[in-house]
Amino acid sequence: MTAPATAPETFRRAVESLAALRPRPEIELAEMRPPQRLAPWSAAWSAEVVSPTAPGEPEPEVLVTGRLVLLHDPEGQEAWDGTLRLVTFVRAELDPEHANDPMLPEVAWSWLTGALEESGAAATAVGGTVTQTSSVRFGDISGPAQVCDLELRASWTPVLPDDAADDAADLTDHGGAFTTVLATAAGLPPVGVATFGARRLG
Repeated sequence: MTAPATAPETFRRAVESLAALRPRPEIELAEMRPPQRLAPWSAAWSAEVVSPTAPGEPEPEVLVTGRLVLLHDPEGQEAWDGTLRLVTFVRAELDPEHANDPMLPEVAWSWLTGALEESGAAATAVGGTVTQTSSVRFGDISGPAQVCDLELRASWTPVLPDDAADDAADLTDHGGAFTTVLATAAGLPPVGVATFGARRLG
């Protein structure tokens, strides 16, 4: 993805840094249509985490889905405390026996805050919600009788170095934090650790 040549330099550099992300093989990122009314400039990517597979195994299963949206308002917005804003959405299917764990929202939120810290992604105005949902299927609808999902919605403002010029909006660390949240939600092992298959969240 490349930003329009008419876009502000800050936005173009931010888009370039996120478009250049090379996540682990189980995570697939794709450009998608961004929201049009949240900011003068925006870009977005969809994400899927698929289960690791070996030759001869069935097709990989989609474990987690997500979105990453980049917003830019050259004039800034008071709620942002800056001119750039990242918005994320992550959905993971839960094992039913873990769906009612009262500590799950706090744990899921810690995935984001921990990932930002571990990635060295300085951020301010961090906020969001964690939602647990349960759906029961009836009649001829295929699939398991009950499906439980966890949804993490969050946004934050990247903090750039004080001495950074407008063209130095490198958000690589922030994009890395997003992919770390995806991997954690999918229960993937650390990179380089062998596994017989990713466990489902919970």
